[in-house]
Amino acid sequence: MPESPAKTVTEAGGGGPVALPPESQRSTAPRIAVASLIGTTIEYYDFAVYGTASALVLGPAFFPSGNATVSTLAAFLTFAAAFVSRPLGVVLFGTIGDRLGRRRALVASLLLMGVATVGVGLLPTYETAGLLAPVLLVTLRLLQGVSMGGEWGGAVLLAAEHAPPGRRALYAAVPNMGPSLGFLLSSAVVVPTLDIVGRDGFSDWAWRIPFLLSAVLVMVGLWVRTTVAESPVFKAETGGGTRTPAWAETEDRPAEQSPASRFPLGTLLARHPGRLLLGTGAAIGGSAVYYLTIVYSLSYGPKTLGIPQNTMLTAASIGAAAGIAITLPVARLADRVGRRPLMLTGATGSVLWAVPMYASLSSRNALLITGAYAVGLMLLALMFSPMAAFLAELFPARLRYTGASAAFILANTLGGGFAPLAATWLNSQWSSPLVLGFYTGGLCLVSLACLATLPETREGDFAV
Repeated sequence: MPESPAKTVTEAGGGGPVALPPESQRSTAPRIAVASLIGTTIEYYDFAVYGTASALVLGPAFFPSGNATVSTLAAFLTFAAAFVSRPLGVVLFGTIGDRLGRRRALVASLLLMGVATVGVGLLPTYETAGLLAPVLLVTLRLLQGVSMGGEWGGAVLLAAEHAPPGRRALYAAVPNMGPSLGFLLSSAVVVPTLDIVGRDGFSDWAWRIPFLLSAVLVMVGLWVRTTVAESPVFKAETGGGTRTPAWAETEDRPAEQSPASRFPLGTLLARHPGRLLLGTGAAIGGSAVYYLTIVYSLSYGPKTLGIPQNTMLTAASIGAAAGIAITLPVARLADRVGRRPLMLTGATGSVLWAVPMYASLSSRNALLITGAYAVGLMLLALMFSPMAAFLAELFPARLRYTGASAAFILANTLGGGFAPLAATWLNSQWSSPLVLGFYTGGLCLVSLACLATLPETREGDFAV
């Protein structure tokens, strides 16, 4: 039976006409959003497992040194290495996603992440293989970074481009919960493993278990992703993904809507450099909050302040759960009142709360730390829940995968990837958790300024 033709309506809130997918596709939009969430959760589980292992054990296992700070710094350096390779993933998967389809790019990125993560779990340590061990570890981390460069943007677009009118922020926010859910899933594996085998057992061999479990999760994720439909917006742009778009044959279309977009990043940099720069700045503060809270503090709290490891893991996990709890309600509100008001509120709150949040570590009180983290990660959700739709809406459809991915990944790299390194150095100079608050608050101030400069995107025409 032939597909019913796509309809065109006006987006709620006064926007231009938006091409709707056929009824059969619109009915599967929630399933596709959940499928996108499963994929991002698995990818960020893999990433979070490495971050947690870096804080707990990978330094001594792969970078032995008489100085514990040096070993930890080396482990965090490999953590940062994956962020350095993320832009390559943006170029690779952005080109695939904008030219060949969102789904193909997402399947490839998940497969690459799975291979790299399981590979880490099978690596010999420095004691067994010498210098080869850290070389292989860095290589696999670089591959993880390439994978992550294509994951977030593709998952968000697949959900957003299937969304019914007036629900785009809500649907885009579903896969955007993946980072926090991935961290919770990694904690659900790491914490019981630590309890069962103890710190020594975990350091000796059990640290491999969370990495190897990724194989099962990736197989589930690949099955889910190969069964979902391609984005209707992409199919409309490319005539079902099998031919050059009809509009590409006319002469009055801008460069990003022509076959010249065979290298989307080049067109993006030529046509939209300002939006790319401001979009990166808009997300940089939240990236710092996320990675300092769920990665760096897990090492800093126990090793420097003597806070029990489980206390830090529990505080970060409860904080992440609090952020997840408000993500969808905030996104639904963003569909009604716009993206900017909520993101500006979240950024302002993050600037003001950064110092008190990390100052709570000085108390060494589990309840106080947990409450401070919960407030901080809820403010992050206020800023980041509408961010997925906002970044996607900043760029035209033919450059959207590359544009949204580039802005988010650059923010993650600059604000998050190097945050543990910067924090380790800052605390070696000024031994106080307050420096974490000033560092994070400064980056959130940058985000606030960028968000104040960028326009509201809710009412734009998402179909072009």
